[in-house]
Amino acid sequence: MILTGPEINAAVTDGRLRITPFAPDQTNPNSYNVRLGSTLLTYASKVIDAHRANPTRSILIGKDGYVLQPGELYLGHTVEEVGSDVFVPLLFGRSSVGRLGLFVEITAPIGDIGFHGQWTLMLSPIRPLRVYSGMKIGQVMFFVSAGDVDLYRGKYQGAAGPQPSRYWRDSARIQAVAS
Repeated sequence: MILTGPEINAAVTDGRLRITPFAPDQTNPNSYNVRLGSTLLTYASKVIDAHRANPTRSILIGKDGYVLQPGELYLGHTVEEVGSDVFVPLLFGRSSVGRLGLFVEITAPIGDIGFHGQWTLMLSPIRPLRVYSGMKIGQVMFFVSAGDVDLYRGKYQGAAGPQPSRYWRDSARIQAVAS
């Protein structure tokens, strides 16, 4: 079951759902619009290594925006901190943004129950595209869970700003077990 807009607003009011800052006019019939934050990250190395922490370069989106380039992966973030200990959040790019040729959050739209923080957005343009801090870039839907809940306690909890992959932490544990 997916939450409707009025139920999203009620859940924010009674604390079952946290969206900070919250603006009721960003609520849709069955989702909530999130905005692009002011910082982007790109990987600094030509080759990204899944088993190591990779260096990144930070980009501040100025008042005139920033032009994303095809063939580059940008890690952005939401302005809003979104999370719930009750509902399962899913984040997707807005259709208006998709129609501009920007892929948002294609491979990792699901959030965990218990995660609270800014969401990292994986941004991939198909042609040069100017983006702006504060633009509505995605929408989060909230689903009711069934069964016992084991709250998220993972490596991205409390995220502020874009977060590079920490997959290497998982691979280090796998390598230790295999040894």
